[in-house]
Amino acid sequence: MKRSTTLALAIALGMSSAAHAAFKPSVIFDMGGKFDKSFNQAAYTGAEAFKNETGIGYGEFEITNEAQREQAMLRMAQRGFNPIVAVGFQQAPIVEKVAKQFPKTQFVIIDAVVDLPNVRSVVFKEHEGSFLVGALAVMKSESDKVGFVGGMDIPLIRKFACGYEQGAKFESKDAEVVQNMTGTTPAAWNNPTKGAELAKAQFDQGVDVVYAAAGGTGVGVYQAAVDAGNYAIGVDSNQNYLHPGVMLTSMVKRVDVAVQDAFMDAKEGKFTPGLQALGLKEQGVDWALDDYNRELVTPEMEKRINSIRDDIISGKVVVHDYFSTNSCQY
Repeated sequence: MKRSTTLALAIALGMSSAAHAAFKPSVIFDMGGKFDKSFNQAAYTGAEAFKNETGIGYGEFEITNEAQREQAMLRMAQRGFNPIVAVGFQQAPIVEKVAKQFPKTQFVIIDAVVDLPNVRSVVFKEHEGSFLVGALAVMKSESDKVGFVGGMDIPLIRKFACGYEQGAKFESKDAEVVQNMTGTTPAAWNNPTKGAELAKAQFDQGVDVVYAAAGGTGVGVYQAAVDAGNYAIGVDSNQNYLHPGVMLTSMVKRVDVAVQDAFMDAKEGKFTPGLQALGLKEQGVDWALDDYNRELVTPEMEKRINSIRDDIISGKVVVHDYFSTNSCQY
């Protein structure tokens, strides 16, 4: 790692916890940065909520290249940060390696599973929330043709796409779902220009509602929807505020709650390792309705979506998980 990057890391780690030496929580954000308005920002929101509630700061680092992952986590563990929350599945191998070296330090991995006695693994049932917004997209669509723009082409994003397609076709058997992925490397999470190009191409094919599960790339997708006079659906964080009148809804993934709970559990001596799988029933995912999109969603649409939501929670409607077969079935 370059000297300047190492220095920046040291400064980032040293700024936030001097007043609370006995308890030093921390978070390592993934590629795209903590202000990506999506996945990473949800984690940031959770950490900030903890800080505002308790007055306790936290260490942080934003990954900007792959070479930083291991050094950042090692440095945090060596400096006594605990717990260490790693945001994003790509950090799983590093969590596994470092957690074995520091068995008394508590780790949290978001969006992956690491089976160690000092690691909490938090995953989400994104397919359930995506099912809801897929159904809503078709309700709103005038063409019965809706779109999906994913970030990096990985099974996790296919899971979003599969749930979305199921929801769309559950609502209308004639619905057509046009899908594109932004790329095959981590750069796909932060490429708004490519996101805009993909969305525009879908609009040119007749799509009038597009769902982005692409991190910072989604910003370009949403702007393309504004420019085309169409609708977009946000992801992870509630992104309805970005373009009122254009953002139909957001598929909210409560990464913020996962981070805040991890910090608080550790502070109170209640931290537990193991797997947490959070879906609609666990309030880990949902669709967002607020003042920013209220005028776009009729009472009938709201009632219908909430009915589907209840049926998924009760088990009456079963949403296929892409991970279970590595394919989309419905």
